[in-house]
Amino acid sequence: MADLSSTVSGLISGCIRLDRYIAENLCLISRSQIKARKLEAKINGKPVKVSRLVKNGDTIELSWKDPEPENIIPENIPLDIIYEDKNIIVVNKEQGMVVHPGAGNRVGTFANALYFRILEKKGSLCTAGLRPGIIHRLDKDTSGVMVAAFNDEALVFLSDQFKTRKAKKTYIAIISGTPLEKKMRIETFIARHPHDRKRFTVTGKGRQAITYLYVMKTWKRHSLVLLRPKTGRTHQLRVHLRYIGHPIIGDKLYGRPDTKFPDAKLMLHSRRLAVTMPEENAERVFKAPVPQRFKEMIRFLDRGEKEYYK
Repeated sequence: MADLSSTVSGLISGCIRLDRYIAENLCLISRSQIKARKLEAKINGKPVKVSRLVKNGDTIELSWKDPEPENIIPENIPLDIIYEDKNIIVVNKEQGMVVHPGAGNRVGTFANALYFRILEKKGSLCTAGLRPGIIHRLDKDTSGVMVAAFNDEALVFLSDQFKTRKAKKTYIAIISGTPLEKKMRIETFIARHPHDRKRFTVTGKGRQAITYLYVMKTWKRHSLVLLRPKTGRTHQLRVHLRYIGHPIIGDKLYGRPDTKFPDAKLMLHSRRLAVTMPEENAERVFKAPVPQRFKEMIRFLDRGEKEYYK
């Protein structure tokens, strides 16, 4: 936690917003970082919002959180890049890639690759004050489109869209069986499983989770569905599909091995993401192509063959 006490004296004429004074006059942190670092302020000993006007003679006390040190090793890992500019990168994450380092996954993650690209853009090997701008996550075995930020400003701008549910996410999945309705709105509460910390479950209390489901194609014992999560809970789509009795094929955590595809990996893919772009104030839509594993399984189901070749 960083702290500063300062008296406004001879630096401004008239009044100025506190957040502007911090960013432009004191040059401590940017206005977007003020929110990201959870800055707290007092003027003349009283807590205030950063929108408060300050004037000559005011005494300001500030405290904010410094970025948590990220013990992440930058790695030059090839990425399937859909779009990239000075603020963001949009990638088609491959199945099997972990997004953020954790126990047993310290290297080879998307964060390691992102860290390397940030340093490349910075033109320096110095990692002080840097952190990978992870905005949202996909499970290890979920493939598809995801966005990350190269700087704090873009991180805050995009993170707000996910928190306020303005980012529009669309997934495709192949599931077991056929839902009774072609269009469904699944709304539940989701919480961590009381007996298995790796899993989440539908409960009477927890965090609200909303998913819209559209059946795109059906076969005898399988369906191709489009999923639009309104909320972004951990494992939400996998939990909701299990909840309605149609788990995703290849989901070893929430389903059972499928008799036709016993060795299939998770058939869940982030197909489309729409976000408002930093500095543009306009929405853009990014798409990840349908993976080969989906094309092969669909061809097999269409042909009704007896064997499935991955």
